[in-house]
Amino acid sequence: MESTVKLHSLKAIELKSYSFALLFVAGNVILPQICHLIPMGGMMLLPIYFFTLIAAYKYGFFTGLLTAVASPIINHLLFGMPAAEMMPIILIKSALLATSAAYLAQRTKEIKLQNIFLVILFYQGIGMIAEFMLTGIFAAAMQDIRIGFPGMLLQLVGGFFCLKAISKW
Repeated sequence: MESTVKLHSLKAIELKSYSFALLFVAGNVILPQICHLIPMGGMMLLPIYFFTLIAAYKYGFFTGLLTAVASPIINHLLFGMPAAEMMPIILIKSALLATSAAYLAQRTKEIKLQNIFLVILFYQGIGMIAEFMLTGIFAAAMQDIRIGFPGMLLQLVGGFFCLKAISKW
């Protein structure tokens, strides 16, 4: 399952960068609120990362990183979630996600399930190491694998189909 993607590497000086980032941040604010209606929905579905993946893969590093940083901060300020003590690791994982998605999309210029899988593997793998180094708690570092596996599948399959749907834009 693959499709060629029309990539945009938007720059910080382009108004479109901020417009698209605002749209994806809104998605990263709304989706977690919906997921939090399910018990442990946020921890299980990892919704704060979904639109960061789409933003970075489709519109490049700057738009992806802006989405990655603004989404958790705005969610925290509006709803108190993620909790303040989780902000550093969520920001690290979000930045890793944006960086790896933008890099792989720019390098391959294709939407492939294996590319998205590699992005998820990279940001979660390095993110788990960072979380363990920050907390010293192995169980906390493994939480996204133990509990968040459905969210990673959502990123993989949902991200693929979402990117495929917007690939010609």
